[in-house]
Amino acid sequence: MQHTREEYLQKKIAPVSPRDVSSVNDLLVRLGGCSFQGRALSRCLDVLENMVRDEECMIIMTLAGAMVPGGMEEVVTQFIEHGIIDALVSTGANMSHSMVNHADPENQGHFVGATSVNDAELYEHHINRIYDTFLPEDGYHKGEVLLEAILTKYFADNNIDPLQPWFVRPQELFRITGLALDGIGKRGILAAAARHNVPIYCGATTDSEYALNLVKYNLRNNWKIVLDELADVQVFAQSLLAKERGGTLIIGGGVPRNWAQQAWPLLEMTGATERHGYDRTVRIYTDSPSWGGLSGCTISESVSWGKYTENAVSAEVQCDATIALPMLAVGLFERLGIK
Repeated sequence: MQHTREEYLQKKIAPVSPRDVSSVNDLLVRLGGCSFQGRALSRCLDVLENMVRDEECMIIMTLAGAMVPGGMEEVVTQFIEHGIIDALVSTGANMSHSMVNHADPENQGHFVGATSVNDAELYEHHINRIYDTFLPEDGYHKGEVLLEAILTKYFADNNIDPLQPWFVRPQELFRITGLALDGIGKRGILAAAARHNVPIYCGATTDSEYALNLVKYNLRNNWKIVLDELADVQVFAQSLLAKERGGTLIIGGGVPRNWAQQAWPLLEMTGATERHGYDRTVRIYTDSPSWGGLSGCTISESVSWGKYTENAVSAEVQCDATIALPMLAVGLFERLGIK
């Protein structure tokens, strides 16, 4: 169907006037009248607000990349505390870094660093670098010691013999850890998720310091901890049926994104439901679909797999998540009246 010239020219660009902007939400609204990723970010807030206000929409947040070292832990923590998300699917690395923060007296074990630095010298000083963030190795050690103490107490309190095989889903392990951390007054993703009964899932737990710690405990103490990730796949998939609609808030890509999305093809394959796919999504990404990777693939491509419905409402912004995520969070909180 051919459109008329007038149909193409219905709305003019409305340049942003910095002097007239009163809040982050106001800025994002005004960006909706501009172009490029500014307009995309504005639409992301609209779709995210719509998801949050829909009580029958289960919102799954997926968290890839080094978001916790990059200073985004408090954003995710407050999303949990204010009921913005119903579940979190994360990399094991983000949970490892959360553990580092929990183990620090000030709840922050990461330091402002630099990119122009002698990495060989950092190695000599036992300092790990994540782009422009420094993480001393003793931060990992503190997290390791704290996690071992938590598990030792849990085994004793629940009459579990760790010298015998102990099968545990990653989601259960994160909850056990979070409850213990919350009990000693710690703040962060793990503690908040346990307190507010928001499950944390991880499809690649062994690709993290968290799992390396478990391997060390098994070797050092002759424990027999066995991570049962397969069970979590089924538990997570079934949980999506608790509400009429589903939505995703995707930060980056990687394993968390696809692990959360693959649940719908699983439900279809097993005949668990006639529904298929998430109904809405907001995605912050930096990758490109042209390389053929999951991290960059479009939502439209995911529709072909049954991971999203044919009429799924999507909003995507190509931006560093350390810029877009806190802006969306502040704008959303302003709209919802959260202070």
